[in-house]
Amino acid sequence: MSVNKNAMDDLFDFPDEEQNVTGNTDAIFSVTQLTRKIRNLLEDRIGEVWVEGEISNLRKQSSGHHYFTLKDESAQISCALFRNKIRQLTFPLEDGMKVQVLGNVSVYQARGNYQIIVELIQDKGLGALQAKFEALKRKLDSEGLFDNSTKQSVSDFPETICLITSPTGAALRDILSVMQRRAPWVTVLVYPVRVQGKEAAGEISQALEFLASWNEQATTSIDTVVITRGGGSLEDLWPFNEEQVARSIHAFPLPVVSAIGHEIDFTISDFVADLRAPTPSAAAEMIVPDSEELLNRIQHMQTSLERTVGASVERHADRIEFMAGSALLKEPMRIVSDLTQDHDRITDKFESVFKKAIEEKANSIIELRHQLTLHHPVKRLESVSGRFSLLANQLTNSALAQCQALSERCTSAASSLKNLGPGSVLARGYSITLDENGNLIESAKNSKAGDRIISKFSDGEIRSTVE
Repeated sequence: MSVNKNAMDDLFDFPDEEQNVTGNTDAIFSVTQLTRKIRNLLEDRIGEVWVEGEISNLRKQSSGHHYFTLKDESAQISCALFRNKIRQLTFPLEDGMKVQVLGNVSVYQARGNYQIIVELIQDKGLGALQAKFEALKRKLDSEGLFDNSTKQSVSDFPETICLITSPTGAALRDILSVMQRRAPWVTVLVYPVRVQGKEAAGEISQALEFLASWNEQATTSIDTVVITRGGGSLEDLWPFNEEQVARSIHAFPLPVVSAIGHEIDFTISDFVADLRAPTPSAAAEMIVPDSEELLNRIQHMQTSLERTVGASVERHADRIEFMAGSALLKEPMRIVSDLTQDHDRITDKFESVFKKAIEEKANSIIELRHQLTLHHPVKRLESVSGRFSLLANQLTNSALAQCQALSERCTSAASSLKNLGPGSVLARGYSITLDENGNLIESAKNSKAGDRIISKFSDGEIRSTVE
């Protein structure tokens, strides 16, 4: 098993304050704190590394995660490959398999074991180029260079296409042959570059930069650019996996089609390009229309148009013929006469309805006027005044009758009172005896000798003394 030596050297390069903790009770850690500190050190100082070894103790959990040990003749380390990364595997894992693992060194805190969280795993036989390919692919994907939202649409009917390829390669011959057969009117420009070797990536990037500038100034406008070459090994196709080529494609202002190698070959350029063709010939078929197919479509459209126009002409001809034979068109005054009669009929009907409405409204007004007359305030006041006069006479007569009856009762009562009063008794010869204080003496027993008394008569009084 191998790791990055410089990263391991940095791991144990502790600061002085971390080395001198003996005897200092303030530096006592809990197990959790120490484990977390070790995990942070491993993750910060080592981080992401490639490790090579043999798989053993492989456990495939029902959750979809895989756990295994990576070992060599002298050491071993635990590895965790989570479900979302397993989907990227192109081969099944087995015990005893020699692999190369890309991952982050960390600590499983619950057990205190250090382990590798696997990001990428490949068969050892794939070599460094494949590992570099996967690493760059992950990097550019994370930056959004593969996003479909940034890709441009390729024109359905291009007029000018530029090929960035080797001028002597089979890919150029294949594309020109297909384009000549399918769309001979399309102008094809060839920008010659190396498609293999160390200088190839730089030339491809320079070609894209030149074409971007040239397309803004030239009178002939390029619709689509095709980057292409024939098949080959991973090493042969490597220029199309270089980061500078990928970024040049992504920055290019026109649609780019990638047609590299055979159908089973995939390069970084394929993922960045706006359209990926499985082969150079397929690229030509995808970006230019087939002249025969277009001709068939045009002929079909022409036939359909002729049929539609013919049917429309016949339909309108029938209508014109019908109208030409119409009696109404032959006798225009008849139309005017009918319209005049219709006008008169409608006018009479309108006048009749209008007069009827006016009569109804007039009758309604007369009825309302009559009702208003009956309920006029003067009429109401006259009626109320007459009722008031009648009530006043009744009240006066009643009051006079009451007064007369009361007068007669008073006269009778006065006469009765006079007859029953003491004056009437005295007038008949009787007298009334009073003491000197004017109190009535009702019995002789109530007076004694020597009392002064008064005797009242009808014509006066006599004062005397009782003996």
